[in-house]
Amino acid sequence: MLSRRWALFAVVVVVLAYGCYLLGRWQFHRLHDREAANSQIRLNLAEDPVPVGRVLSPGRPSPPDAEWRRVSATGTYLPAKTVVIRYQTRQGASGVDVVTPLRTTAGPLLLVDRGWMQTDNVGVDAVRTPAPPSGTVEVLGWVRADGTGDATTVTDRSARAVSSTAIAKILDGPVYGGFVDAERETPAPDTPLVKAERPDLGNGPHFFYGLQWWFFGVLAVFGFFYLAYDEWKRPGRGRLSQTVGAGAGEPPEADTADVTDVTMPSEGAQHAPVDGEHHAADEARSG
Repeated sequence: MLSRRWALFAVVVVVLAYGCYLLGRWQFHRLHDREAANSQIRLNLAEDPVPVGRVLSPGRPSPPDAEWRRVSATGTYLPAKTVVIRYQTRQGASGVDVVTPLRTTAGPLLLVDRGWMQTDNVGVDAVRTPAPPSGTVEVLGWVRADGTGDATTVTDRSARAVSSTAIAKILDGPVYGGFVDAERETPAPDTPLVKAERPDLGNGPHFFYGLQWWFFGVLAVFGFFYLAYDEWKRPGRGRLSQTVGAGAGEPPEADTADVTDVTMPSEGAQHAPVDGEHHAADEARSG
């Protein structure tokens, strides 16, 4: 059993089991990160609103622990600088998010995702968005982190994800890092938009994925020892299978030799009387 084949098999099983162990640990680490993030979000949702300047800073990313913190800001909307965020869905319906800069009374611009509106699944076609409230507006909303990647590129005042860094390139003046999902606007707009959905605070499938990976590792080790025990218990089964496979449909040589040895004398015994009878007849005719 301690052949090169079994040694290689054992190495493969060890590598496989260790890989499953690492993948399981990775899933449990993701679970812990998710639980920590959800705990922070729950704290932020329960906090009273604070001025946006106490949470966000111009030209800097939003703090990691500020996600879904409620903030307030006062200023004037710049509707001519509105950016449409395409390919946003709600309950299976296609639409867009409407992001309008708010020039705050403190000076910096704040990107406000005013909400979602249903549209056709448009590409480069222009989208007519409802006008924001005019004059001085007070916005109450939730802090969100910037998107990343090519989806944030702004083309013809539209993008596929919100990024204060990308949108700042088409604006004049400093811009707060991150953006705000509007919860309430005072005064209210003539045509309200669908407000942002609350975050999903579930822990996801990471716990069960981790258990599955560890189960696969245990199964690989168990399978190896089961096969090793089966080989030890019936060591000749492999040689027997090879013998049967090599001579399928033909009798073994040993059996053939035995049949020949038995048949030859039998034929000799049958011919002897015949020869005897033949000679006796000849003698009778000659006499």
